[in-house]
Amino acid sequence: MIELPRSSGVQLHITSLPDGRLGREAYRFVDWLAAAGQTWWQVLPLGPPDRYRSPYKARSAFAAWPGLLADPRAPVSSSEISELREREGFWARDWERFAGRGALADQVRFSREWGALRSYAFSAGVRLFGDLAIYVAPGSADHRAHPELFRSGLVAGAPPDAYSAVGQLWGNPLYDWPALRRRRYRWWVERLRRTLSLFDLARIDHFRGFVAYWAVPSEARTAVGGHWQRGPGRAVFDAASRELGEVALVAEDLGVITPAVARLRDSLGFPGMVVLQFGFDPDDAESVHRFENHAVERVVYTGTHDHDTARGWYSSLPDAVRSEVDAVLARVGVAEREPWWSLIRLALASRAQVAMMQAQDVLGLGSEARMNAPGRAANSWRWRMEPRALKPAMARRLREATEAAGRLAAAR
Repeated sequence: MIELPRSSGVQLHITSLPDGRLGREAYRFVDWLAAAGQTWWQVLPLGPPDRYRSPYKARSAFAAWPGLLADPRAPVSSSEISELREREGFWARDWERFAGRGALADQVRFSREWGALRSYAFSAGVRLFGDLAIYVAPGSADHRAHPELFRSGLVAGAPPDAYSAVGQLWGNPLYDWPALRRRRYRWWVERLRRTLSLFDLARIDHFRGFVAYWAVPSEARTAVGGHWQRGPGRAVFDAASRELGEVALVAEDLGVITPAVARLRDSLGFPGMVVLQFGFDPDDAESVHRFENHAVERVVYTGTHDHDTARGWYSSLPDAVRSEVDAVLARVGVAEREPWWSLIRLALASRAQVAMMQAQDVLGLGSEARMNAPGRAANSWRWRMEPRALKPAMARRLREATEAAGRLAAAR
């Protein structure tokens, strides 16, 4: 099992900073996290997003988005570009062919800016927590450069469930796992190498897809007609471990989680996830998301980028569920005047190794600050924090709650 200290952090994507870039506001946020006693800053995938601004359908699984740069015109020498081509040879030339002139200069700039920010964060006791989307975007640099690694006639999605009678039609290309196996999973090994060179820890999205994935005919208009197909299991991660050593990953094990998915997660030693918002169904006393059922080997979230904010969620609850929430808060002894702060303190009180809050929840923002609504492309991924919204008083309050829960600045 990956050893993570009892710690906590805040999720805020780079694009949600007041300037949306790796500049002064990013450093200010690191300072705020350090003052608040937080160990982790979690971001979403860093690749070039699609036209709806979704980082989960990036134009490259390896290249970073130039739109994140604080200084997109900083000089870059030919020797720096040559060095990047050599160091990142597996993907750099593919990206250069796809994105055109200047593409590698932007990656040099990103490497400089990200490295400087990461070093600054490290010195402040803050670690960077990334996110790895399982699939690539259709027509992306990866899809075009390696068509032999992807299937035709089928696309990715999720089956119908309590949230959607027609499922979710994502439309991403599906991997040809036998083709990847014949190549010893080289593409995936390099992708994990790249991710773990940028972050201290990374969440791997849709982990259950490594056990079985929902395959939908490419001409379908909904995901209803899809079917489950077997994934590669642990073979990808074994191949990566042979070259990279221990891979510091968190399994996003939300959704339809079977015993086989749980066995794979546990056999690999990856922490799983629990989400407070899923833990108050009066008819599901056995839910892994219920506070009393949390396992130590988990990362607990007040909510993720796919969920409403804590304030928006609480205010929309039916009376019976709100009463259940209030009863748990009272029983654990974390009830505060503002329900969102109560939920933050509940996450901090969890047995889970790591507790993560959305920045919107620390700010007490409502549904207008929601980052994403799954299945709805328009008006997602746009929320941006107001300048200096995170006050010193909020840092002091979060630090006190973090210390009381035994999670204070574990990385220092």
